[in-house]
Amino acid sequence: MKKLQKTIILLFLVQISFGQNLNIINNQAIQFSLKQKNDTIDFILVDTKTDEKKPIFLFCQGSLPMPLFVKPEKGKMWMIGGGITNFDLNELKKSYHLIVISMPKTPVIVNEKNLNKSYCYIPNPNEPDEFDKEYVKSDYLENYENRAKEVLKFLRKQKWVNNSKLIVAGHSQGSKVATLIALNNENVTNLGLFGANPFGRIDQNIRDYRKSAESKEITWEEADEQIEKTYQMYRDSYDEDILNKNPYLLAWKSFSRPLINDWLKIKIPTYLAYGTNDIASDLCDLVPLFYIQNSKTNLTYKRHLNLEHNFFEVNENGRANYEKEHWKAVMNEFIKWTLK
Repeated sequence: MKKLQKTIILLFLVQISFGQNLNIINNQAIQFSLKQKNDTIDFILVDTKTDEKKPIFLFCQGSLPMPLFVKPEKGKMWMIGGGITNFDLNELKKSYHLIVISMPKTPVIVNEKNLNKSYCYIPNPNEPDEFDKEYVKSDYLENYENRAKEVLKFLRKQKWVNNSKLIVAGHSQGSKVATLIALNNENVTNLGLFGANPFGRIDQNIRDYRKSAESKEITWEEADEQIEKTYQMYRDSYDEDILNKNPYLLAWKSFSRPLINDWLKIKIPTYLAYGTNDIASDLCDLVPLFYIQNSKTNLTYKRHLNLEHNFFEVNENGRANYEKEHWKAVMNEFIKWTLK
């Protein structure tokens, strides 16, 4: 009872403080912080005011500890926002309040010197491949779902939120998080999956080795050796002693959960979008078969031709053409679908 009272008081104080003094970042977003027992969940509303009542659109970002904002030594701060800067934000915000949750144990704003070449947060600039140890321990599927659960619970109580609809969408790893949220939260009305792997994560590595051998980039002997090493790594992730010594294996264990089983349990309208040149999503072509077999009609899918994982066009050499991006069109099509 005391724990419940403390939680209620905390949420009340948080609401009061936000109502009086909004923490606006870079004139682009409002930052919120929910303090938990062993964590602080930071998230942003991509807006600078809360004077209009709209439904929530929660976007679950992909993998890696990227901050939401970057502060360079010189020049203006800029937003990564989990990839939302690729969207037509004005179009999205016409109908929804866009929410993005910060990666666990990752600052919302990071100095540029504390980013590696992949824009990941690194505590020590001299160790570009070393992520924060606390992030590594927190990087597992169930933790992302629990954090989102707390955020959605808080948002549901806000006066500026229209609870008649709740959109949850995710890209890549975020599609796994979005799936679990939709599976366990009865308030979710529409689910969006982008660049998803219906059979988990680790299978992608095995398929990649096979493709490399088929294209003669490596020998079949090399592919065989790497596939066996992949099996062993996955076995290790289920060994508690090894897992305790190598916490990075926890992500492989949790995110390799096949999503297709969860998708078939979900009854709400589900939207699946993927590029044909995305190895992570190769097996999405099989997903409609499972829906047909189970007499389910709640799936809408969109196969985007000649696009890769982040919806860039692909050149003849198979590499992404970063001058030809299609995220805005892909996301706008999904937004229109949610409004039908």
